[in-house]
Amino acid sequence: MGKWRWGVILDAGSSGTRVHVYRWLNSAKARTDAKPGGLTSLPTLETKKHYTKKIKPGVSTFGEHPADVGPDHLQQLLDHALSIVPADQVKDTPIFLMATAGVRLLEPMKQKALLSSVCVYARAHTEFSLPDCDLHIQVIPGETEGLYGWIAANYLLGGFDSPEKHKHGKGHHTYGFLDMGGASAQIAFAPNATEAEKHANDLKLLRMRTLDGKSKEYKVFSTTWLGFGVNQARERYIEALIDATYTKDTHELLDPCLPSGLQTTLKGDPVQAASSIKGPILVGTGRFDECVKQTYPLLDKDAPCADQPCLLHGQHVPAIDFDVNHFVGVSEYWHTTHEVFEMAHKDKAYNFLAYQKLVKDFCAEEWDDIKSEVAEQKWGKKVGEKTAQEVCFKASWLINVLHDGIGIPRVGIEKSPNTPGYNRTKEMLAHGNDRAFLDPFQAVNKIDGMEVSWTLGKMVLYASGQIPPSSDKAGPVGFGSNVPGIASDFQQAGSNSNPVPMDDEDSWKDTAEDLAEKAHSSFTSSFFFVMVILIVIGYFFRKRERRMRFYRGVSHTLRRNRRPGSPRKGRGFFSSGKLFGGRSSGNYERVLEDGGAAHEFELGDTDLEDTEHSDSSEGSYRGHASGLATPRMSVVKYDSGTSSDFFDSSAGGQGIGLGLTHANGTLHNAMDRSGLVVRTESRERLAPSLQMLGAGRRSRAGSPTRAKSPLMMPLQEI
Repeated sequence: MGKWRWGVILDAGSSGTRVHVYRWLNSAKARTDAKPGGLTSLPTLETKKHYTKKIKPGVSTFGEHPADVGPDHLQQLLDHALSIVPADQVKDTPIFLMATAGVRLLEPMKQKALLSSVCVYARAHTEFSLPDCDLHIQVIPGETEGLYGWIAANYLLGGFDSPEKHKHGKGHHTYGFLDMGGASAQIAFAPNATEAEKHANDLKLLRMRTLDGKSKEYKVFSTTWLGFGVNQARERYIEALIDATYTKDTHELLDPCLPSGLQTTLKGDPVQAASSIKGPILVGTGRFDECVKQTYPLLDKDAPCADQPCLLHGQHVPAIDFDVNHFVGVSEYWHTTHEVFEMAHKDKAYNFLAYQKLVKDFCAEEWDDIKSEVAEQKWGKKVGEKTAQEVCFKASWLINVLHDGIGIPRVGIEKSPNTPGYNRTKEMLAHGNDRAFLDPFQAVNKIDGMEVSWTLGKMVLYASGQIPPSSDKAGPVGFGSNVPGIASDFQQAGSNSNPVPMDDEDSWKDTAEDLAEKAHSSFTSSFFFVMVILIVIGYFFRKRERRMRFYRGVSHTLRRNRRPGSPRKGRGFFSSGKLFGGRSSGNYERVLEDGGAAHEFELGDTDLEDTEHSDSSEGSYRGHASGLATPRMSVVKYDSGTSSDFFDSSAGGQGIGLGLTHANGTLHNAMDRSGLVVRTESRERLAPSLQMLGAGRRSRAGSPTRAKSPLMMPLQEI
């Protein structure tokens, strides 16, 4: 086993399934490497762009034929995860499939059959850790999804590990979480002390564990609103529009939430000629103020509230103290505020007045002008006509949910003009700047390069559960009802907290892996810097067995990191280069005494771009083995005119320590390309070249130190 531990989670949504792979340090290693004060932190999780892959459609489409979900859907996601997780750690790596909106809509019996088929297939076709199907393969309610999102947001923002840097007042240091998809919306936050005590029975008790084995507990409120996602809200809006204006003689419905001049069907498909469509059509007027007014009733603020206070649809939510509760919003909160208007205020804090003006100006434009600007990519490549068509309604819905529904202040913390020291101009200016997460609301997508996703929250919980408790009295990691002791509905993280031992070989392998990943991530100067580090390591660690462990670890990582299906190149760090052997006609090849070990020379290429359409096929490009040992002496020729020759084996074959160069420029190999005949040269003929190396000294062939050179030894002897 190595220093890393891994986790795989599949987000089974309504439109598709996305697999996420995360890794974190083994708890023993993490404690050893922890900086001062680091033992009070949660485990540090890592992921990379190519660790994620999404496919369509969603697993819910297999509700009628669940037996097909494995070969037709899951297999390519499992293959992707297996290409990332080291083979010797698969058995210790948990896999989860958490289904959300799409599967929630299936009948209970179809849900059960589908999830059972997923578990059976995953167990049969992988060795990932899957001890409990009910825990690892499940449909999660919206409240749980919101709680996981709350964990992810606070984990990335530092609210857990550095509370002293996030003092919001009244002893509060965590952030609230808002999520909105197509079908539902979620909210999760930790109420202030007064509200937490008043509504204790409505809260979830969340327990995690820091590197020192101590528990961290939080009391969090989380709830969901079905039907309050943007797509279902739009459907409810159209129904209300029809009820208010439609008669049998009406063919056109004026829609203030569509750009002026745009005509669509009730389902949102643009139409060119209204007379060709049966039934009513929507005609855009582009009146954004009217759109906001007409979407407000969809909040259902007047619904009966059985348990005060309520926000939307008569659903109970403890009072939010915006003095201390600062919210981050993901998904539609980000896309609707930044996707179309990103060019205007990329990554800046949400500002109601500025945002409202942007949307109002946009929606007032004629549709033909908007289409032209989309074609010119005025708002970027991601914005097509469909996005531009929908943004007016989405923006109006978001503004209503945020400010009239949840109660987010429109301009900072809204103070009364009668408040001492209140200055309206100063308030407006203060909250118009880029204030990051200091305001009551901020839309986010990534924090420090990592996506704010509920899947991250789930894996943070699992990783913290792997840390051995510091006391036998420590409670389990997970969440449940906020009651003394362990609640009957307490859902444990399901973690295996047994420490994973590391030996010397693991340490070398991990070092090789880390360096190889850095080398493959860039072709800039940092790439050459890493190569220099490898050479230095090879010099200082000259024991043959350690060098071979290091070499095998790097080779394995280079192969594993290559995106499946990408072509293998003719040169690589351990195949064609002037340090380890070349494939061009001007250089002899590093050889092994046993051709069966040629697999050590397989190359890999990493492509860190979009992995959503990766090919699982693999080619092969292997080094050759001639069956003869590497010659003991090489003469170096340096070409001062081309510094690139140091790393480029294609430039005439003039490699460092790899061949003999005659005075007339003719290069003589130490052996021929077939590897069958060893050439010999007289000492007299080589005299000019030998003088370059210090003629007069006796040969080093028998030197006891010669065999210790990491660059002159054969790479493997059997």
